[in-house]
Amino acid sequence: MAQLTVSGRDTAYVWVGRDTGGQPDPAAVLLRRAGTLLLGKAEAELVLTHDRDGRPVVRVAGAAGTVELAVSVSRTAGLVVVAARRAGAVGVDVERVRPLPALALARRWFPPAELAWLGDRPEADRTVDFLRLWTAKEAVGKALGRGLRDGGLGRFMPTPGLPLRPVPGVEPLWVGHPQLGGGLVLAVAAHARAPVDVEVAQWPGHGVTAERSASVERTSLPVVVRGN
Repeated sequence: MAQLTVSGRDTAYVWVGRDTGGQPDPAAVLLRRAGTLLLGKAEAELVLTHDRDGRPVVRVAGAAGTVELAVSVSRTAGLVVVAARRAGAVGVDVERVRPLPALALARRWFPPAELAWLGDRPEADRTVDFLRLWTAKEAVGKALGRGLRDGGLGRFMPTPGLPLRPVPGVEPLWVGHPQLGGGLVLAVAAHARAPVDVEVAQWPGHGVTAERSASVERTSLPVVVRGN
């Protein structure tokens, strides 16, 4: 395991693991590990539940009251990613890079400024750049607790990259793209008024460049119907 540095700064921590579809659920395993490290509690004391807005949290009750750790989960073929943050809401989304009609999808779902930016990008980079914008929208929606509802695909995202960058709009949000490699695009978002750091930890046996498992790919990308 990469050494996890728990600093005093506002940080979103990310764990990457294989998802073979078995039991126990790999996401639950990573969530409990996150709770153990960031809350300083034994796994037996942790409860995986949701807050009032439906966002997942790791909760522990004690004499001093209830403490919650904001978490987020994303899956793609053979992979699960978990993000956790002590200071407030967090969102994460991951996609595998694969052939897709980037401009056609952007034309249907993205605001004009993002479509124009994508159209100006080198053709060889458009698929990855489209997925960076897409995962950013997903991660921001999760941090808000409403996913892509209420016009989530139309939310304008900052230029992809790191460090986390402010999302235009009324909500105090930040989003960015830590590098994973292995043909993966990762986005992390945080609901915060000031910049948020990101630290990625990868556990032994969960290398992101490993062969894909036989599990079915789960993705939020819509299908563009020909002629629409």
